[in-house]
Amino acid sequence: MRSLSRLSLMLVAVGALALSGCDGLLDIEPRQSISDDRARSTPQNVRGALIGAYDRAGDTDLYGGELIMGSDLMALDTRRVVWTGTFADPREFWNKTILVNNGSVEDTWEDAYEVINIANNVLSALDVFEDAGERSRIEGHARLLRGIMLFELVRKWAPAYTAGTPSSDLGVPIVLEPTEDVTEENNAARNTVAEVYSQVLQDLVAARDQLPARDGILGDTYAASAFLARVHLSSGDYAAAAAEASRVIEEGGYALAPTFEGAFNQESGSSEYVFSRAITTQDGGNALNTFYGADENSGRGDIEMTDEYVTLFEEGDGRAFFYVDNGGILRTGKWQGPTSEGVDIPVIRLAEMYLTRAEANLRAGTSIGATPLQDLNVIRTRAGLDPLAAVTADDVLRERRLELDFEGSLLHDLKRTGGTIGVTGVGALPATDPRFVYPIPQREIDANPNMVQNPFYL
Repeated sequence: MRSLSRLSLMLVAVGALALSGCDGLLDIEPRQSISDDRARSTPQNVRGALIGAYDRAGDTDLYGGELIMGSDLMALDTRRVVWTGTFADPREFWNKTILVNNGSVEDTWEDAYEVINIANNVLSALDVFEDAGERSRIEGHARLLRGIMLFELVRKWAPAYTAGTPSSDLGVPIVLEPTEDVTEENNAARNTVAEVYSQVLQDLVAARDQLPARDGILGDTYAASAFLARVHLSSGDYAAAAAEASRVIEEGGYALAPTFEGAFNQESGSSEYVFSRAITTQDGGNALNTFYGADENSGRGDIEMTDEYVTLFEEGDGRAFFYVDNGGILRTGKWQGPTSEGVDIPVIRLAEMYLTRAEANLRAGTSIGATPLQDLNVIRTRAGLDPLAAVTADDVLRERRLELDFEGSLLHDLKRTGGTIGVTGVGALPATDPRFVYPIPQREIDANPNMVQNPFYL
């Protein structure tokens, strides 16, 4: 079944979670054929499906690490960060020469649409909840997950919103109904970038307004606002980005870790994690530590830092958070925890919200919540640096780079701001070059006659 289009597959995960209320072991239907009606038949089953969607979002191919790592390998200058591993798929990212059958690209696409499909199943079953409050909360969670997955897909498989013509540039398919049977109707076409962004905003605004301030290990209203800040910054709606980031900073109850180092490799998360995923062995482990971490930290040691990378930092900058492994290789200290369980992977940290508010206010000419200079100096002070006396947009982008490298933001920052990416044997290329847009997986093209490949890969 993995050879077929994921958009054409019957959802398996929701059906599997529906077994929680079985009457006898011999009555259990095979996992592959469990009915969707049964999966959506009771509040307990729908709640289980929702947990399954969050768990899938933490899969190795998504927020379990490879979604983040792939972006960074694409964006990082090949002179500053070196891929030395034997796996071909990540090497294609680092070389900036992704093939249409890249397994990591295929799996990320597949898993993202699986999360969307589970969310759609949950949304189709809201009538099973008699309590209006719970029904609204469950809807908020499903729309949060669908919104963030669509956002991750469109910013990797399509041109940046601010770099092209979003009203005509092809984005990714918007799927809003459960996929239950393999039919020609499931052969979805790509929507435009503008249409995808519109749907993302609809979902995240609904999630923000429906979710509580805290909801255990799940996302909440401030996670929705944090993602909204990302979306608005990506689309150039700076006043809205500043407002959402400010809401997280001022109302969310988060706090920066006392030191930069203290924001990572924490067994119970961190006070500055706005949205994170607790990684387990069932999710495939912590892919970031697997590839970035040295052997003595249970990693493969496939990604090395060079001396040139270190020159990006001022003397005394706590964000020069590196260690030298037993082989004398320089590695980032952000990912050196267990490969399987015990460490949360931060998807959005509070520090990013300060930097987003600073940049958005600066570009919009506003001071929502604080001035850009105040926000930037909060980040610099935590890093052990002297505050600046004045700030420009370039200053903010530089601080974003130093603060957020190896967390998946660099590629998208370079695309939306017209930056360049250094490629061995080629030189500096504009980040808007079509090679920095992922290819639609070839198996999707083969299975779906309505799917159009991105231009660079034709």
